Amino acid sequence: MKAILMTAAGGADVLKLADIPLPELPSPEHIRVKLHAAGINPIDTKLRKSPAYYPNNLPCVLGCDGAGVVESVGAAVNRFSPGDEVYFFNGGLGNEQGNYAEYTTVHQDFAAFKPRHVTMEEAAALPLVLITAWEALFDRCSLQEGNSVLIHAGGGGVGHVAVQLAKQAGATVLATVGSREKAAWVTSLGADRVFVYSDVDFATAVLDWTNGRGVDIVFDTVGGDTFCRSIACTRVYGRIVSLLQWNCDAEQMKLARTRNLALSFELILTPTVLGLHEERVHQRRILEEGARLIEADKLKIQVSHVLPLADAAKAHAMIEEGHTTGKIVLKVV
Repeated sequence: MKAILMTAAGGADVLKLADIPLPELPSPEHIRVKLHAAGINPIDTKLRKSPAYYPNNLPCVLGCDGAGVVESVGAAVNRFSPGDEVYFFNGGLGNEQGNYAEYTTVHQDFAAFKPRHVTMEEAAALPLVLITAWEALFDRCSLQEGNSVLIHAGGGGVGHVAVQLAKQAGATVLATVGSREKAAWVTSLGADRVFVYSDVDFATAVLDWTNGRGVDIVFDTVGGDTFCRSIACTRVYGRIVSLLQWNCDAEQMKLARTRNLALSFELILTPTVLGLHEERVHQRRILEEGARLIEADKLKIQVSHVLPLADAAKAHAMIEEGHTTGKIVLKVV
């Protein structure tokens, strides 16, 4: 079968189209899926540059997000049958095959039925961003109706899903974006107030908008100075969750302590890296809930570019250039 192999750590040119063996079912509870599309995520580019989790398992196939049709099932599989359309967050870290390929295998507990009425490309764009946004907002921050939340990079892959989830939960949603065009789009997704980074100091603007109180929750998808500046506009006893590491100065951390803020991380990879089966089942259930929201027309995924499998290196370069709106997807068939 055709697949994109990461042959070494390095630039996008280490991604090569190759022929590799069809994957065998690892256990009686696995399904083999004929992939139709694979989502591209920033984590893919980071793992390509530096394979942090399984550095000695090269060459490997990247890609955590996939959607396709069940081709065969193991003897113990009871959730799926050949012909079922599925989507999933699975593989792509170097320990098991990812989704830049024509076929892959997935444990039946980790796959969900693909949402109806969306394309395979849209389904493949969804798993990582949906699970990340859901875990950050609901599992880490216990977002509830009536809360106020600031979502950084609201026009990004994770951000635009988080805006919709928070609004569906009955929250007041504020967001930051990089351009006025993105501001208009994120407003159309339901955000109550959107700040363009270059136009205002977001921390001051948020405090003004909340009459000096600050927001209940900040969801940081940017890291660095953006995280540290968010401390000042989070209410006393509020919560900040980040996808990235931070390195705030002593005064900023003192302010976080004085305001008694809960600071937490969101790393979608934890259940996979640590082999936590039930936590991965929880992530599949998030996909099932996401499918229900999509089918009820309460959640949309923005796909900005669809490229053929052979153009995986080009897709990585596009992500690394930044400024994309929504998601980039590889079309396998």
